[in-house]
Amino acid sequence: MSLLLGKNTLAEGAATVQPDHLADLRARVAALNVRYRHHGATAVLEGALRDPEAGKIAMVSSFGAESVALLHLVAMVDRKTPVLFIDTRLLFAETLAYQQELAERLHLSNLRIIRTAQETLDQRDPYGALRLSDTDACCALRKTEPLQQALDGFDGWITGRKRYQAKTRAEMEFFELEEATGRIKVNPLAHWGPEDTRAYMEENRLPKHPLVAQGYPSIGCAPCTSKVAPGEDPRAGRWRNQDKTECGIHFVNGVAARKKT
Repeated sequence: MSLLLGKNTLAEGAATVQPDHLADLRARVAALNVRYRHHGATAVLEGALRDPEAGKIAMVSSFGAESVALLHLVAMVDRKTPVLFIDTRLLFAETLAYQQELAERLHLSNLRIIRTAQETLDQRDPYGALRLSDTDACCALRKTEPLQQALDGFDGWITGRKRYQAKTRAEMEFFELEEATGRIKVNPLAHWGPEDTRAYMEENRLPKHPLVAQGYPSIGCAPCTSKVAPGEDPRAGRWRNQDKTECGIHFVNGVAARKKT
């Protein structure tokens, strides 16, 4: 399924999250974290997809370097889970081919390919050069805004974020509340380290993204991703030489997490 999306309504949607509803959501998230605090990734996923307290949940995947591990876990729990893949129209050809390969191999039956409508791109980035003058605006147009629209109707979403990836994620829980949107964010791999992901992929004989072997341990849009030298941080190739480490789809206290800390 392919969805073309236009103007984002995040600001309008955020304004509708009333204080009493936020209080209820905070209580639900706290209860979920207590309930699954000592469980593993599979149990957390099962809880997210089946526990009434979690609500209606989708998975968001970049089909990047480590995505296959979580995609495999989700497929094992429920292959009918909605999987949202954002095609920014600037992705590597290898990522698009990898996405098709994994969808077929894992029998993902509810894959939704999300794209910003061409009409919207023509209006706001007519020459495809917005990334050169404002990378945050480009990410918002091609990724953040269409994702927020695609998540309309869902109570939450599953991410592959892990604590070791950034200081801002060091105390991340399995369940978080995005107060800007009122959605619950599920992080089943929060406690996994790099070695856990590698071991899981090897044990289950899961195919690697073809660009990993070429020196791309973290993969985003082609124009904003470069190879990483031995000894560099795995995300050093993302927006190299810029004060930016996140595309903006994740929020911290209602603010898009984009800048280094």
